[in-house]
Amino acid sequence: MTKRALKRMSREAAFDAVQFEEDAKVRRLPLARGWSPVAFETEREQGYLKTIKPKSPGQARLLEAIGAKALVLALGPAGTGKTYLAIAKAVEALESGKVARIILSRPAVEAGESIGFLPGEMEDKLAPYLRPLYDALSDRLSMKRVRALMAEGAIEIAPVGFMRGRTLNNAFVVIDEAQNCTYVQLKMLLTRLGWSSTMVITGDPNQSDLLPELSGLANVAGRLEAVRNVAVVRLADADIVRHPLVGEMLAVL
Repeated sequence: MTKRALKRMSREAAFDAVQFEEDAKVRRLPLARGWSPVAFETEREQGYLKTIKPKSPGQARLLEAIGAKALVLALGPAGTGKTYLAIAKAVEALESGKVARIILSRPAVEAGESIGFLPGEMEDKLAPYLRPLYDALSDRLSMKRVRALMAEGAIEIAPVGFMRGRTLNNAFVVIDEAQNCTYVQLKMLLTRLGWSSTMVITGDPNQSDLLPELSGLANVAGRLEAVRNVAVVRLADADIVRHPLVGEMLAVL
């Protein structure tokens, strides 16, 4: 008998189902409960697209504004769900056919410390800055679905510096961490809005990584509050949905 045949017999014998018959009976879940691998995967995929519900009055105002206005500015402290709600509504609009694509953007600004040279291609260098957007997307869609939509061009994630000169038609645009944008950058981003599009700008003016005089979010929000077709939603500590300590700390910091 050849060595290959011996190896095959050894392998087949080691995993003979008869040897593990008793163990299999113990571990097998009864189908009478309605469990099956196919059903489990189906439930999981559907769970990604569950309808979101506001957890505070501020979040309710934000969701209402996104549904009613083409341009929304969401200002508030960390943990109020600004980015998550904006991306959730973007996914909802894409899946329902209201828009043809989602465009997510945020400034590539380091949070108070220099991480030095980043190796790799452009996408590799920008990945750390854009990671929060991927996290929010993967919570609403499976990663397989996210990768497929990105390959098709239906989801685009780009830094603010790559937005100049574009006209964003039939799109849902989310500008995250806008407190790290200058007044000139925000003016450029706002004028990218095209036909049949919605733009949501999120940020916390109190947590800018720029010098106070350079951040343009507070100034832009104050000016746009006078525009009738623009919604400026200001969230407060009471709208924080993270750990309760986050709200208590922000109240004293």
